[in-house]
Amino acid sequence: MENFFDVIIIGAGPIGLSCGIEAKKNNLSHLIIDKGCIVNSIYNYPTNMTFFSTSERLEIGEVPFVSHGDKPTRREALEYYRRIVDSWQLNVITYEEVKNITNEKSLFTVLTDKDEYFCKSLIIATGFYDNPNYMNIKGEELPKVKHYFDEAHPYAYRNIAVVGAGNSAVDVALETYRKNANVTMIVKEANLKEGIKYWVRPDIENRIKEKSITAYFNSEIFEIREKEIIVKTPDDIIVIPNDFVFAMTGYHSNFDLLKKVGVEISPAPQRTPCFNPNTFETNVKGVYLGGVVLSGMDTSKWVIENTRFHCKNIFENIGKENKL
Repeated sequence: MENFFDVIIIGAGPIGLSCGIEAKKNNLSHLIIDKGCIVNSIYNYPTNMTFFSTSERLEIGEVPFVSHGDKPTRREALEYYRRIVDSWQLNVITYEEVKNITNEKSLFTVLTDKDEYFCKSLIIATGFYDNPNYMNIKGEELPKVKHYFDEAHPYAYRNIAVVGAGNSAVDVALETYRKNANVTMIVKEANLKEGIKYWVRPDIENRIKEKSITAYFNSEIFEIREKEIIVKTPDDIIVIPNDFVFAMTGYHSNFDLLKKVGVEISPAPQRTPCFNPNTFETNVKGVYLGGVVLSGMDTSKWVIENTRFHCKNIFENIGKENKL
């Protein structure tokens, strides 16, 4: 059958590529499909981002990841994962979006915006970075509201509001502050999150303490307007001049794609997809989940470092199924 593969992998991130490597090791034909570029999520990280982990914890496929510093940069990671594709000669199609998946007689049909493909086993490794958590407030649809951050220079000398208490929010606040932006942080919680990078925490805490960066804790944005935001604090409702809002409110798994193939999802707030913790097979026979797509809404639980080993479990089970 034309366009038939033993395994189709949706998502060309580190885990999708690692699944492709396992397919090669097991002599199974494979196709990796991504609606963006290779490691699209990493590509969309801030330009000057440095990883929390050391490079060896991001390695896959027995290919060494050599970085110039103790912790690799976004640019080094992009180069490394391109090298992975070349080293293993992975079959990857980029800029092709999966629109629908059907299952008939143990054969999956994957329909994209450009073609259709067929397979016996399907692995969904789409991560969560493409799906931001919205605040669901008036004005969030305005162009000045951003759920991703690229670099600080365009926001110099502007009034910036950063929503969130995690590493992404702290990075945006510090980088824009150092490019002479007037930065205000809006934090729903009473404190910044415990998982803030240890080398960054003293910096942000000192900037807040000296009021170089204004921070409102136990607070939420009530409304976003063209030139201002309305913020509800514990003491009052205040109006703050504003040019850009960075909503660093987190991301979630691709629930729509999971539902299309029939994967069961637990109720809110967790919304965790159904899977076997040993084989990573879902309630749909032949459909597997790899990487942080397993997270549902709890995206801090799974990261590259503790999911890159899922692929071996997945292919051990695929091998057993093929022998039956």
